Amino acid sequence: MVPVNGFKQALRDGKPQIGLWQALASPYTAEICAGAGFDWLLLDGEHGPSDVPMLLSQLQAVAPYPSHPVGRPPIGQTWIIKQYLDIGFTTLLIPLIDTAEQAAEMVKAVRYPPGGTRGIGAALVRAARWNRMPGYLDDADRQICLLLQVETAEGLRNLDAIAATDGVDGVFIGPSDLSGSMGHRGNPGHPEVKAAIEDAIGRIRKAGKAPGILAVDETMAKHYLSLGCLFVAVGTDVGLLVRGSDALLRKFKEAPATE
Repeated sequence: MVPVNGFKQALRDGKPQIGLWQALASPYTAEICAGAGFDWLLLDGEHGPSDVPMLLSQLQAVAPYPSHPVGRPPIGQTWIIKQYLDIGFTTLLIPLIDTAEQAAEMVKAVRYPPGGTRGIGAALVRAARWNRMPGYLDDADRQICLLLQVETAEGLRNLDAIAATDGVDGVFIGPSDLSGSMGHRGNPGHPEVKAAIEDAIGRIRKAGKAPGILAVDETMAKHYLSLGCLFVAVGTDVGLLVRGSDALLRKFKEAPATE
């Protein structure tokens, strides 16, 4: 029997899920972060240097922990989505979705025929435990959680149709790319960008889908949670290492204060 996707169920039940971004492409750091107890970990194949074998190692490293692994492929194409699903991801976050047509293609990509285009190779893949999991082909589709990233001005224009697409479980707003698309590159805190994000969260909720976002500022993360975001990444492994190492060095390298 295919295990229940507890992350997907939590979103359906309206239970906020707190996550941490993993871009260091390391099973060791992924396991350390999984041990902290985050609800979900985003294993990043878009901006981090993770390829499919690296992601498999990270999945294996976090498997003993309750943190739910979410995979982000570099692009929303059937061939790479198939590989992510086959190594064992049950939740995917697909970047740069601008239209309802793209959204519908992603739904097909995560489903087996006849309702989708995912290749059937259960005897060869970890997801099906190499055909040792009874009923995998019949039950897998129901346990896949599909999250789509809307992160451009065009995506916002088409947001209602994207969110209304059957088979989409949640929509994630990407503040960095969105700010660039809106003419405020490098400034996701710009009032126009913040207003667009808040409006988008309301529209996603109105469609009955789970809104999500990455917000490394504590105040903003809590603000978006208060608006109804259900999956919020509150930091990144890279950011934790950069800030922690910088802060430690400053304790020993800064000149003492003078009167």
